[in-house]
Amino acid sequence: MTTTARPGLSAVTSPRTIELPLVPVGALLDGAARRFGDRPALVHHDDVVTYRGLWEEACGVAHALVARGIRPGDVVALHLPNRLAWPIAYHGILLAGATVALASPALPRDLLDAQLADAGAVAVVSLDPSLENVITTDGRRLDLAVSDHDTPPAVDLDPTVALAHLAFTGGTTGRSKGVELTHANVVANVLQYAATSAGAVPAPDVHGGITVEQTSPPEEHPVRIGEAVSLAVAPWFHAMGTNGLTIGLVTGATAVVQDRFDPATYLADVERHRATTLSGAPAMYHALLAHPDAATRDLSSVRTVTSGASPMAVAQAEKIAALMPEAVVVEGYGLTEATMGLCISPAERSATRRIGTVGLPVANTELVLLPVETGRPGDDPVALGERGEIWARGPQVMRCYHDRPDETADSLVDGWLRSGDIGILGEDGYLAVVDRAKDMLLYKGYNVFPRELEELLAARPEVRTAAVVGLPDDAVGELPTAAVVLAPGVDGVAELAAAVNGAVRPYERLRRIYTVDALPVSAAGKVLKGDLRETLLAAPDGPAWTDGGS
Repeated sequence: MTTTARPGLSAVTSPRTIELPLVPVGALLDGAARRFGDRPALVHHDDVVTYRGLWEEACGVAHALVARGIRPGDVVALHLPNRLAWPIAYHGILLAGATVALASPALPRDLLDAQLADAGAVAVVSLDPSLENVITTDGRRLDLAVSDHDTPPAVDLDPTVALAHLAFTGGTTGRSKGVELTHANVVANVLQYAATSAGAVPAPDVHGGITVEQTSPPEEHPVRIGEAVSLAVAPWFHAMGTNGLTIGLVTGATAVVQDRFDPATYLADVERHRATTLSGAPAMYHALLAHPDAATRDLSSVRTVTSGASPMAVAQAEKIAALMPEAVVVEGYGLTEATMGLCISPAERSATRRIGTVGLPVANTELVLLPVETGRPGDDPVALGERGEIWARGPQVMRCYHDRPDETADSLVDGWLRSGDIGILGEDGYLAVVDRAKDMLLYKGYNVFPRELEELLAARPEVRTAAVVGLPDDAVGELPTAAVVLAPGVDGVAELAAAVNGAVRPYERLRRIYTVDALPVSAAGKVLKGDLRETLLAAPDGPAWTDGGS
């Protein structure tokens, strides 16, 4: 595999280029339904929805929405947990020409109301009948007058202009922003990931539907198109869940829907359904590795373990590889502003995977690492091996932030997306994401990157999981402070502090360690560092360990 890079500088272009059809998202389900027909697309307990059945139900919902008065360009919010009604409603909304506003079912009511108002939603599909302009559902059927259809309404839309998603950022470092994603953005990112991770190319059919055709041999990708079984636990309102679901459709995967994430149930379903693909965030894998059933369940069917949403610690990836030796462990990287993703580790069996990196850019994508905070496209990239802020360009990059021109202008410059993440690019073109620019803290004027300290903490046997934040201090700026969830039986953290602080520069040393029962995480599995910082500042008992000064 070759990578186009500028010698000695942190700029890299994907080694793959694919032809991307300009079609609406509905063409992906159309092609999958025609190709995979009666293969199960979704399984929830005893309820099975085939590919053909999903298409027909979505077509019926689309017609019912049009009859209700929904018009192309209208925004319809989807406010549901992972239930069979979710993909049916999602594709129905898109086939009607409307835009899907993706809303977390865990949002407090005031934040949900604000998000729906921000989106300008004319209707919302939800389990909550108290919402305004609600289309209720029991989780399986929508409260609409749905009749049988095998074709969608006639809708004329330009995929490069019409919005498919109004997605909202995770809000881990600030308030959520609406991200405008066109049909072309969504189709591009689905096909970029399907092609890159499955060794495939887009395959249009004679009716205008799109799936993918595998070009790699079985020894490189032993799970072939139309054979994969995955567990749908990533929340579908999140970019990783939404696009992950559609990637599964174009590759003919069967998604086993989980009501909620429960480690024991999840491990049992891997064994029961002979799952080939696991996908989630580091917080999920942490819970799986810690569960006693992990050592007793038959996980030999798993061939690919994919992690995203937040960086995975090297120690955690090594534990997963030891537990499931037949699986390749791949880490992806992206953000809502890039529809879902920008990079993924190569999945080919013969490929080199470097634990601690997120691999290479997906097809048709460019990355450049520029000086943190000050760099702009056109400036010289930082040198290989040095930290820089990640900027990206590709067909998956958002159109803009919804009704936020100033923030759009700051994040989109000459077609390049400013990620706000800090990375290091190696000579092989592999990207390591080392921190969020907003997570970087200043101690006595020195830059301290929490991710390095978190890696050291995660590698210690005393620690289940950990996060590092900066707590304000008038004398030094910010104190590097850890919150740790300890392994059972561990008493005290002085030895832990000594081990970690002995492995870093003096200004990077931890100054406080708090022990906590759990870290606050978003529904997508990201640590909510703002919430954690507030909790530690208000902790009545103080830290479990302190260096005694600053």
